Amino acid sequence: MSVIRVERLHDGRRRVHLATADASARACPACGVFASRVKGSATTRPRDLPYGERGLEFFWHKRRWWCRESACPRKSFTEQIPQIPAGARLTARLRAAAGCRVRDAGSTVVQAARDLHLSWPTVMDAFREAAGEVTRAPLPEVVVLGIDETRRGRPRWEQNPETGKWQLTRDRWHTGFVDALGSGGLLGQVEGRTVADVLAWLSTTPLTWRKNIRHVAIDMSAAYRAAIRTGLPDAIVVVDHFHVVQLANKMLSLVRRRTTAEIRGRRGRATDPEWKARRCLLRNREDLTDEQFAKMWNPLLDEGKVGQTLLTAWIAKESLLSAYSLKWPWQDFRESGVCFRAPVTFRHG
Repeated sequence: MSVIRVERLHDGRRRVHLATADASARACPACGVFASRVKGSATTRPRDLPYGERGLEFFWHKRRWWCRESACPRKSFTEQIPQIPAGARLTARLRAAAGCRVRDAGSTVVQAARDLHLSWPTVMDAFREAAGEVTRAPLPEVVVLGIDETRRGRPRWEQNPETGKWQLTRDRWHTGFVDALGSGGLLGQVEGRTVADVLAWLSTTPLTWRKNIRHVAIDMSAAYRAAIRTGLPDAIVVVDHFHVVQLANKMLSLVRRRTTAEIRGRRGRATDPEWKARRCLLRNREDLTDEQFAKMWNPLLDEGKVGQTLLTAWIAKESLLSAYSLKWPWQDFRESGVCFRAPVTFRHG
């Protein structure tokens, strides 16, 4: 493109008048023959990436050509370049930037549309095109596969017109597969969280890729464990750190409520030392200052059986976290003896 002239508008924006400077724009898009006879002119207003505080407005003055190939079904055509194909209202780099903002920068479709002054459907179409480049790419080699569930909206039910029964057509739970050790990120996502859903996704991956997986990190889900035993029989199943800590904190809260009910014969009150220390009990030792630790430890130690039971449970939780920090990364789990072939008992006791 070449600039013919630039106008300054009353609101501060600049209007740029453009002309075609690429000689290949005279080639017919159907047959490729270069045209030599002008049919007319046309003016379009393609949009490009924002530039400056006030922005730019483009007017492309291009020519319409007659195709001199008699056998060509395309009798006439307008000039076009790879960045702005015929009929396009956006430049290719603006559309690509809109898709990459959602795919790579973590922006929402609404925010990307607001920043680039585009409509929601335009940004969503650009995102689908950008995401297709990732989904069509081969999966990276994964040593540690992570599987977890994600809640996505509400379930949807539809009535079967033939049987009259209601059927679940959209599950609110999705299962995500991630590269837990490398930089592959999200590898795939399927609707549902059953054994069949996990095996359906694994069946779409190459056999050599599945054999390369040594460990699979899951939460304490029996469905995921059964799916891994079937789809990845050679992989070692481990419970990821987050869910172990989450379960340990849940059990600590359960011990606090149960101990208070058994010894005091009532629910906890705001004046009870265990109630005042309930938040500190759920934190790690390294996250507590010396003052916070003494404020939690000393009153519970002086409280008697209630406090001593809670402190014993808290020490057990800290010991569990220390065991998880003995050896890292995941490749060394087998050598360190920290990995569990039957990871952690599923009984909440």
